Amino acid sequence: MGSLRSRVTAWLGRKYLARKQKDGFDLAKMSFLPDEVLMPLKRTGLDPVPELAELRENEPVQRIKLPFGMTAWVVTGYEEAKSVLSATNEFSNDFTNLVGNAGVTAEQNPGGLGFADPPVHTRLRKLLTPEFTVRRLSRLAPQIDDIITEQLDAMAATEGPVDLMSQFALPIPSLTICQLLGVPYEDRAEFQRLSTARFDLFGGAGASLGAISESLSYLKDVVKKQRENPGDGLLGMLVKEHGDEISDDELAGLADGLLTGGLETTASMLALGAIVLLKNPEYFELIRDDDKAVNNFVDELLRYLTVVQVAFPRFAKQDIEIAGNQIGEGDIVIVSLSGANRDSAFGTQTEEFDPHRSGPAHLAFGWGAHRCVGAELGRMELRAAYPALVRRFPNLRLAVEPSELPYRELSIVYGVDKLPVTLS
Repeated sequence: MGSLRSRVTAWLGRKYLARKQKDGFDLAKMSFLPDEVLMPLKRTGLDPVPELAELRENEPVQRIKLPFGMTAWVVTGYEEAKSVLSATNEFSNDFTNLVGNAGVTAEQNPGGLGFADPPVHTRLRKLLTPEFTVRRLSRLAPQIDDIITEQLDAMAATEGPVDLMSQFALPIPSLTICQLLGVPYEDRAEFQRLSTARFDLFGGAGASLGAISESLSYLKDVVKKQRENPGDGLLGMLVKEHGDEISDDELAGLADGLLTGGLETTASMLALGAIVLLKNPEYFELIRDDDKAVNNFVDELLRYLTVVQVAFPRFAKQDIEIAGNQIGEGDIVIVSLSGANRDSAFGTQTEEFDPHRSGPAHLAFGWGAHRCVGAELGRMELRAAYPALVRRFPNLRLAVEPSELPYRELSIVYGVDKLPVTLS
């Protein structure tokens, strides 16, 4: 759930530049980051830029000199990416690696699993994992179906074109995550804003910090109320079953990570997946008519779209060799998930979408100890939403030319801001 703009961009860059915002500083005018760092965040429509494929083919592990005297590596190959993501002992995700660099302070730590190392990461993930098994999540299936139906009903009652992003893609995961956590649904609009703000590179130098601060502040208040009167959601369960084993700050950090990660990523998948359907009538018919085809369709969409474009940054705890490259202690390693998921390891024509493709496990949810804990919940939502959409609106069409769709630029979580469609 989440990743890196190259979090070198989102964390090193933003937090360094936030101090200059008072002077009217505009991050969009900065060119201090090398093109090689920004390349994994660039796309043309649904596809990564061709330069990313060229880099993967010629130099799947590339060394880059960064500002502030730092060295980074961009990893685009599939096997190379797995090697980095699974090397928990050799690489660190801990937020303290950033403290002291470019004005980053310990107080800016968002908490959660993404910026934590063992044993803290191991302990927190162990508390969460039981709630994200297929068996436990199955209790949410009827509620997810109801949420989807309600959104489709609301769309059907709308005159003229419908924005599939705001009326379908965002509300479904928003309601689902709020239901899971026990967070009031009436706050969904605010959290959609906060979630989007932290992932947009050009939202302003301090946008990410402000969004994290606001959401954590709200969630700490929610946690306080759950301490006093635990509910039936995830936060209430953790309070009832683990009590003082987990602090309020840890609870708020976990909730923030689940809410923003589960909201923004699934919403982007629902919207971009709908574009794939709208551009290819044969896939539209496939999931409308064949229930068995949905699972493979969703898995291939996850590989092809890879909306979380880069993984959380890894910091080398020691000298290590990856695919013949000597990575030095302290170096930052940026794994391009979108690049790795187009690798030839997945067969031929990997730049194309093929709902019948078979191959190795993709990296859309990451890999290893930091693999997304909510992966199965995301799959559940996608598997339920796409068939329901095409069956309810068999004549669904784009209301604008494909070239007019407002895709996001330089965003960790790739997506589209609006998706106008006609229903009949």
